[in-house]
Amino acid sequence: MNVLNLPLNDDEIEHLDDFLYGLNYGKAMTLEEMDGFFCALICGSEVVPPSEYLLHVWGGGLVQGRGFKTIEEAQYIMTLLTRHWNHIAETLLRGEVYIPMVFDGEDGIAMGNEWAVGFEEGIHLRRDSWEILVDDDERWEVLAPVTLLAHEHDPDPEMHGKVPITPDNREEILCHMAVCTLMIYDFFRGRKPGEARHKKPAAKKRRGVQ
Repeated sequence: MNVLNLPLNDDEIEHLDDFLYGLNYGKAMTLEEMDGFFCALICGSEVVPPSEYLLHVWGGGLVQGRGFKTIEEAQYIMTLLTRHWNHIAETLLRGEVYIPMVFDGEDGIAMGNEWAVGFEEGIHLRRDSWEILVDDDERWEVLAPVTLLAHEHDPDPEMHGKVPITPDNREEILCHMAVCTLMIYDFFRGRKPGEARHKKPAAKKRRGVQ
């Protein structure tokens, strides 16, 4: 396996989480939000260059003293981001469900709101190209779990959706969100559900996208 496609281990996840937490005085994305953001960018039909989307991850330009402390740290963080992006891309390319990086809160419950907010931000970067899915009468509902979680606490009741989120159905909604992410990826590539799993992998020439 290409080393730049290796999923992050627990220590690397913690390091990246700590880095983002201390970046730009709290303006950077959380790791959970960034995971959803990356998923949307990978699913969409338009390529968004790192020079554009990283500004959203950082929360703007890097503030002196609150960004990379050394060249080595910059290289390490960028390698972690590349590996994480490529792991998501490779998983979806194989036609497999990617498990969202959703973390438990202090009460031990995984909420998923930050992940959904990140996914929506990724959509908004190329909103026009997503209209083909939003306007599709049969398949637009694959966006429902993201919309539901992203706007769960919106003061506008119209944004909450018709399905109330309860402790009993939250986990189910999170599972649907993961499955729907693959369905969105397949939609933009004209691929039927499960199609990639039955094809011989194109193998050694295939690389994650970054």
